[in-house]
Amino acid sequence: MNAPLGSPLRILLSQQAKESLQGEVARVMGGRPYELVSIETATSCAPDVADIDVAFISRDVTGLSTKHEPADSLQACYAVLRRSVTLKWIHIHSAGADRPTYVELRARGVTVTTSSGANADVVAQSALAGLLALSRRFPQLMAAQRAHAWAPLLGAREPPDLCGQTAVLVGWGPIGQRIGAFLQLLGMQLVVVRQTAIPSTDALTMVTFEALHDVLPRADWLVLACPLTDKTRGLLDARALQALPRGACLVNVARGEVVVESELVAALKSAHLGGACLDVFQHEPLAADSPLWDMENVIVTPHSAGHSSGNALRVTAQFLENLRRWNSGDNLRNVIQ
Repeated sequence: MNAPLGSPLRILLSQQAKESLQGEVARVMGGRPYELVSIETATSCAPDVADIDVAFISRDVTGLSTKHEPADSLQACYAVLRRSVTLKWIHIHSAGADRPTYVELRARGVTVTTSSGANADVVAQSALAGLLALSRRFPQLMAAQRAHAWAPLLGAREPPDLCGQTAVLVGWGPIGQRIGAFLQLLGMQLVVVRQTAIPSTDALTMVTFEALHDVLPRADWLVLACPLTDKTRGLLDARALQALPRGACLVNVARGEVVVESELVAALKSAHLGGACLDVFQHEPLAADSPLWDMENVIVTPHSAGHSSGNALRVTAQFLENLRRWNSGDNLRNVIQ
């Protein structure tokens, strides 16, 4: 990719990022003219300030906003991106780029790069924690704790061994691969569902999305770690849920829209599904009256599986590397196609 030529490169980023990255950006840009424009300035001044070439959307920009309910400050930032006719490239802190604004910008020809891999270990650890918590009956144990009840996991409550159980893992990007490695360390059998199949091995079965319903009956665990695409939207519907063995459990660290939530609730209420650890939902934040909050076999977390104190440095490193590539005319990494 060739770097744009002409007037100084205008880079949009938060005031926090501007202050912390000034030296690094100067090093990356070398002698090329550039200007750092804070989002706070661009959203509070005349529209011509929005004439930017490159944008870096760090975590502090999105804050507590969700894809479905962006804060006013984030909507103002999106407005700057939309009205900037010179915008050529935007780097975002997340691994997914399914927010409507990013889809709109891509359709306009703006290159969008993600921070895929920056939080892969963290999300994988969260998925593993959810799986282990469900396997070891932590929701029931914690309910007993709140009730001051001594309720050992014996008899019908005794958990089965994880070793030898089968996990169907949907998605084989950086997050999916880390989850797969963890599950194999536990002695679990792994079936991976991905876009393109590669030859299976004794330890790993690979199939495409077209074969999902063929492998669901084998699943003690269904773990979702895939991006949201036309192919994965609504992937886990009533038919797919019924294809799972009775008592199977779900872990979703992908996107809420991959699951038809009303049909998931029905499968949990009927006890066909044994439990679920859900970090993502069809609408976020999850409505206060959702039955998922109060189900004793469900763990609800607020889209925080990837949050960790080290993420900002990893995301920043990816942005700076891509800025170096942009400035040098090299191909960018993690471009959404």
